[in-house]
Amino acid sequence: MRIGLIDVDSHNYPNLPLMKLSAWHKACGDAVEWYDPFSRYNRVYLSKVFADTPDYIYPINADEVVRGGTGYAIHGAGGEDYDKGSDAPLPEDVEHVYPDYSIYGIADTAYGFLTRGCPRGCPFCIVGKKEGLCSRKVSDLSEFWKGQSNIVLNDPNILACPDWEDLLRQLAESKATVDFNQGLDVRMLTEAKCRALDAVRIKEIHFAWDVYEDRDRVLPKLRMFAEVCKKRPHSHNSIVYVLVNHTSTFEQDLERIYTLRDMGFWAYVMIYNKAHCDRKYVRLQRWVNNRFIFSRCKRFEDYNIIEKQDDRQLKLNFK
Repeated sequence: MRIGLIDVDSHNYPNLPLMKLSAWHKACGDAVEWYDPFSRYNRVYLSKVFADTPDYIYPINADEVVRGGTGYAIHGAGGEDYDKGSDAPLPEDVEHVYPDYSIYGIADTAYGFLTRGCPRGCPFCIVGKKEGLCSRKVSDLSEFWKGQSNIVLNDPNILACPDWEDLLRQLAESKATVDFNQGLDVRMLTEAKCRALDAVRIKEIHFAWDVYEDRDRVLPKLRMFAEVCKKRPHSHNSIVYVLVNHTSTFEQDLERIYTLRDMGFWAYVMIYNKAHCDRKYVRLQRWVNNRFIFSRCKRFEDYNIIEKQDDRQLKLNFK
């Protein structure tokens, strides 16, 4: 068979299902390549992760067209309307094949999942609907890693998995630099988990304080992490995601940002439903997420004045 692949989102971040499909088809003796509209294919796979990515709208020259991925199943901001039927998992033999990193030219980074599912069921997240409310082990590291220097994990909540100790041990023994790119659930931390994480080579560690009312659950855990892993905070590699424009007030958002900074953690602002938010949240995000500006301009009120002046100047320039 001749197989064509279309990464609908772009090539900026490798699409794991496409890498697995490529590996499986090549093992079957099929020819696999990125889709060329001037060629004819037996089957073309389109994969889309993000709901706001426009679909591929052009005619596809193929006997069979297969669309898949969470981006085809989400309808509405945050995934409130999620069609699980249109986000069917890969067949079991494809899911557990070693990915074909060569289609993206990736030589020294491994991508994959050790766990699936999350017990939180946050309303702004589709993981609970997609993968279930129980964090469970789905693979060992060796399934998608063969000695690469870097590992990118897409796990939604590895610390909630009963097998966390074994999985963190595998990561530590790999000696690779690990990126928990979905963040780690700070509320699940214990001293044992902090020590296990401290044994892993992590370039940046990401936690989240999404809901203001979780203050009394989040802050003691962050203090414990700072005490056990003394080198992590204050070293520019401990980041806490802060969700804004969701359930908290703007004043509560600022309080979280200032509190985290005082504790030695870098806040990173994530805007819920950014396309329709008040512009003050965009200013807040620009201020916090630019470390150079945030480290020198201590108060949002001061940065806000500068931003408003810039906005007025831009309007004058366009007149």
